[in-house]
Parts: sequence; C-alpha cells; structure tokens
Amino acid sequence: MQHSFQGAQWLVPDWPGAPDNIGFVCTTRRGGVSPDPYGPGPQEIATAGGGLNLGVHVGDDPANVAFNRAIVRGRLPSEPAWLSQVHGSVVARADRVARGSVPEADASIATMPGAICAIQTADCLPVLFADRAGSVVGAAHAGWRGLAGGVLEATVAAMRAELAPEGDPAGNEIIAWLGAAIGPQQFEVGEEVLQAFLAGAEGSADETAAVRAAFVPRASMPGKYLADIYALARLTLGRVGVSDVSGGDLCTVTDASRFYSYRRDKVTGRQASLIWIKQ
Repeated sequence: MQHSFQGAQWLVPDWPGAPDNIGFVCTTRRGGVSPDPYGPGPQEIATAGGGLNLGVHVGDDPANVAFNRAIVRGRLPSEPAWLSQVHGSVVARADRVARGSVPEADASIATMPGAICAIQTADCLPVLFADRAGSVVGAAHAGWRGLAGGVLEATVAAMRAELAPEGDPAGNEIIAWLGAAIGPQQFEVGEEVLQAFLAGAEGSADETAAVRAAFVPRASMPGKYLADIYALARLTLGRVGVSDVSGGDLCTVTDASRFYSYRRDKVTGRQASLIWIKQ
C-alpha cells in the first residue's frame, strides 16, 4: 500500500498479523531533493522535486542526503538508528545507539518504544521483524552474502533473547515481512553463490533440494543462475522456526518509478525500511 506524506511517497507494508502497537514504513525514491542519478525516477512518471536518497556513501551531495534524512525524521517519532552496512551478520541495538553514532552492523533490534530500526537497500533484501505481542522489533539487511552468512538467524536469535524465558523456543512468536529487493527474474548470479547456500544446507537432502530449486540455470550460460532471494530468505527463516512470513512480491530492478536499484543503474541512491514500537 502506498501513501503520500506531503510529497514523499512511502510504502506501508501489507503485513497481516502485525501487532497494532508497532509502526513500519518503507521509503521510495520520490519526495526528496537529490538530482539524477539519485533522482525520483523516469521523468515521464516522476513527481515534482528530487529523489529521496538516504545513502551517505553513494556519491550524492552530503547536504542533499542530510536534507532527505531530515524529511524522513520529520515524519517519524525519533531519529532512525542508521547503520554502516557491510554485508555481515552483526546485530546492533537501535535503542542503545548513542546520538551521532553509526554502528557497523547489518541488522538492529529494539525493545524501547520510539527507537527506530532502519535498513538501507538498493536491491538487497530488507527484512522487518516483530514478535506477535509487539514487545521487540528488528530489521535486517540481507544481500546474498549476509543471507548466506547468517544475518537473519542472528537477528532472530537477538530478538528471541529479549523474549526469554517467555518466548516460544520454536521461534513461532516472531513474524517477518520481506521488502523490495531484486526479483527472481533479474538476479543473475554465479556458481559461487549457489555453493555458498548449499554449504548452509549442511548435507540435508531436503534443504539441498530446496536451495537448488531457488537457482534456475541460465540457458546457454554454464555456471550462471537466476536466484530467488525471497525463496532463500523463507528457507533460512523456516530453518530457525519463523514460518509466518509476508511480502516478497516487489522487484527493485523492474520498478524504476519507485525504487533505486544498483543492479539496474550502478550509480544510484538508497531507500530505507524502518520499524519501531509506538510510544
């Protein structure tokens, strides 16, 4: 579902079962001040104004990024806990980040109302988490390296630690939503990516088959595949007992009017996925 916030067009995820006491939103590339190549998309369908690039590391003018982040901050209960993302599996505490600090991490969780977990992407998969009671939330940046390296498992484990001893050991108290990422018809990868996920299957015949099913060989291109990052995320989450997973139907590459995409444009901006417990 898309909403317009005074010109900044954001997406409010369709997330059945999400607790009423949490807030969550995803920005798009529209509604800021950044010029091309960080702008608001194809000119024939672009809204007035510039792009809402939130990435400080992509070559955009820092003043533009600061202004764009101020736009976002003005529509949220507090300053998001921005991260320095490195395609790893470290999980930060969004409610313990010192003002002005930018932790090197690829996920964050929070139990304090008003603290905002924030993930930036431009093809990698953003995953939002909450427990059913709305007592803990989280967000993870899952490119293929982070996904294969355990960032989703680490986020669930950190959230589950906050729920103990009341939490369900099977992990069924945690639900997830998969945001906009590179779609399965666009994500061409090499043999090394397939092997990274097969290694995570740990010899299980069923998991090996499930991993292979997420990689469609390219005709006449030996060693190349089209990978389904959404299927791989669901498989990973299922492995740690998170079966209630929504989303997974938005493609950053093909939807140039709404999303930044590194695979499509190379030099581009970053959108954000954010989640918090309401105050």
